[in-house]
Amino acid sequence: MSSTDTSLTPVCSRAGCRDGAHWRVEWRNPKIHNADRVKVWLACDEHREFLHDYLATRQFPVAVVPLVAADQAEGG
Repeated sequence: MSSTDTSLTPVCSRAGCRDGAHWRVEWRNPKIHNADRVKVWLACDEHREFLHDYLATRQFPVAVVPLVAADQAEGG
């Protein structure tokens, strides 16, 4: 794989955004997910707050953590 290959670069989950992600937005819908089921969206700096607020408005448990810190915690 060449150093210019970006296929493994994390990309923001916001619709239409192709910017690199720097944040993990970890959330779940408590009506359908047990506490141990966490979904992850990725966010660029511009959309971090938007994605958090979108989920928080729906009263979903949500946490935003730096992508690098989350990868290190998982042993990545």
